[in-house]
Amino acid sequence: MFVNRLLRVGSVAVASLGVLALSACGSDPEPSGSSSNPTTGSSSTGADCPQGTLNAEGSSAQKNAIEEVISKYNGKCADVTVNYNPTGSGAGIKQFIASQVDFAGSDSALKTESKDGGEPEAAQAAKRCATNPALNLPMVIGPVAIAYNVDGLQKLVLDGATAAKIFQGDVKTWNDAAIAKLNPGVTLPSAPISVFFRSDESGTTENFTKYLKAAGGGAWKGEPAKKWTGTGAGKEKSAGVAEGVKSTKNSITYVEWSYAVDNKLGVAQIENGSGTPVELTAESAGKALAAAKPAGTGSDLALKLDYATKEAGAYPIILVTYEIACSKGLPAEKTALVKSFLTYFAGKDGQGALTDLNYAPLPEEIRTKVDAAIQTIS
Repeated sequence: MFVNRLLRVGSVAVASLGVLALSACGSDPEPSGSSSNPTTGSSSTGADCPQGTLNAEGSSAQKNAIEEVISKYNGKCADVTVNYNPTGSGAGIKQFIASQVDFAGSDSALKTESKDGGEPEAAQAAKRCATNPALNLPMVIGPVAIAYNVDGLQKLVLDGATAAKIFQGDVKTWNDAAIAKLNPGVTLPSAPISVFFRSDESGTTENFTKYLKAAGGGAWKGEPAKKWTGTGAGKEKSAGVAEGVKSTKNSITYVEWSYAVDNKLGVAQIENGSGTPVELTAESAGKALAAAKPAGTGSDLALKLDYATKEAGAYPIILVTYEIACSKGLPAEKTALVKSFLTYFAGKDGQGALTDLNYAPLPEEIRTKVDAAIQTIS
């Protein structure tokens, strides 16, 4: 069922994002061709794979996706070792800036402004890249599920305000009137709600709190950030919060969709204001991408998502995992490795590997733009 839905996302997301991609990146160089064959700096067929070790770190939301792609990539480039440490988006960016890894995975683009008066992430990353810009390359579309474990509760509907109150700690029991109103006729337990949150700095947390802030009607008091400010018990990484809910009755969390599916957790439908609750599918997540707007320029493909969309059938809680890479400034051997692997990841083979893992592949118009941006790395 999930695979069929994922396969349907192409037509929806391609139609909605085609204009966005072309308008945002009209001056980008054309993609170099078939992206399915990793090479040293070219996606054309016939070139040799590089040799060496590539180290990366960051988003745990993309862990399942990137591990599958690494496996398939090694089937073509056996002399390349790709190590990925899913420590979380915040840790990945810090390690990239500190030159400890060759690229980072992050569920939010590099910040161009600083809220604490320090140097913005983008400026720090440019220093790490020998004064060259770091690129935000969208690679994995991973919807964020509100996942729960309540015996006998086959269907749960939440809206932005109620979700914000639960995760803020203002709604404390499952049979609270706010939840009951959204779920008429459903028997809800009187048990307390156990909330789990990401204790590490997390792009998933940032995207989820952006949703709570945008759609919560003022119920969410904090500002969107990688560090959690709501209620609950902290667990590290996506696997940690998923396991916490799996092993705890009457609990709830926010987590990348594939982890909810893998752990057989309930997934809430979202009432986005359209009047009809929206089930999380790749198709409904793809519809939400229609409201995305370009936030980067040139080869920087950062997107601004609309978490408050009220479009019928659009699931509003989505995240895009970016691979953060230097446009220039790495040693030649590392540049070849980064280009080779990211070219494969953005290629049809790499993206095609994601559909069975409950991720949505990049729409073709976006995929070719990402490939073109990767080919500008030098």
